[in-house]
Amino acid sequence: MEPEISTAQRTLAARTLAMSMAAELFSSSTPAAKKPYTFSGGSDGARPTYSNLVRDPSGNLYGTTWEGGGTGCVGSGCGTVFKVDAAGNESIVHSFRTAVDGSTPLAGLIRDSAGNLYGTTSEGGVAFGFGTVFKIDAQNNYTVLYRFTGKADGSGPIGAVVRDSSGNLYGTTSQGGDIPCFPSVGCGVVFKLDTAGVETVLHTFHGSDGRAPNGNLIRDPGGNLYGVTQFGGQFDVGTVFKIDASGNFSVLHDFSNQTDGSYPHAGLVRDAAGNLYGTASYAGGGRCYLGEGCGVVFKIAP
Repeated sequence: MEPEISTAQRTLAARTLAMSMAAELFSSSTPAAKKPYTFSGGSDGARPTYSNLVRDPSGNLYGTTWEGGGTGCVGSGCGTVFKVDAAGNESIVHSFRTAVDGSTPLAGLIRDSAGNLYGTTSEGGVAFGFGTVFKIDAQNNYTVLYRFTGKADGSGPIGAVVRDSSGNLYGTTSQGGDIPCFPSVGCGVVFKLDTAGVETVLHTFHGSDGRAPNGNLIRDPGGNLYGVTQFGGQFDVGTVFKIDASGNFSVLHDFSNQTDGSYPHAGLVRDAAGNLYGTASYAGGGRCYLGEGCGVVFKIAP
């Protein structure tokens, strides 16, 4: 069984794993692969481990690193938001330097048509804080849109947000919410953040319906939200869930640690017919981790 881990333990585990990897946007032993930029681990950032990239119409890439950018956060830096242009030149859009503006951004970014970037930090916001939602405008001005309190509103967002046509943002926190659900940390929430910075909890997880939502939410044209939880559900090995446009929550699939997989970490993708696709890290077959199986790619029909 995959061990239970807190947000801080996830960060430490990721750092341990990342120390054995080259901190590069792209790498390959084949001549066809190009390396637009290699991080040095200093002011330019380090460890873009979980960050998906977003690309603008000019071919510039934007992402996050959860270390580097300064000397804060026990000397390793609190992370950055970076840009790599089409010629491979990197520039820092924002360096996280204090607990006040957030730290350790694990998720990637989204970009609106005006060039504004939106993202989350898994920690910070206040001293020993519980994470933030932030915006960086087209002139690189940084604003914290919301600071999580670690209580009913959630704690430790590690997935990116999704935005609707009215400018509302939707996301998940891996902890917080129903604190007794998983003692001292909670089971996580799905939230909405309106354009005035007011947060509304759309769903609080209680364990039986999922725990520790990971990955990015997706939103369909009808306003329905879809996501995964890493733990919880009927067999405590993860779920796929939906929240419809009226706010009704349902579990679409309880992973069973059998051929269907277990412990989904990443988000989902959806096709035009409404089918959902994703990955689960363990089970399914093979003999990878203590006989747990090597994981699956799955499909859920509407």
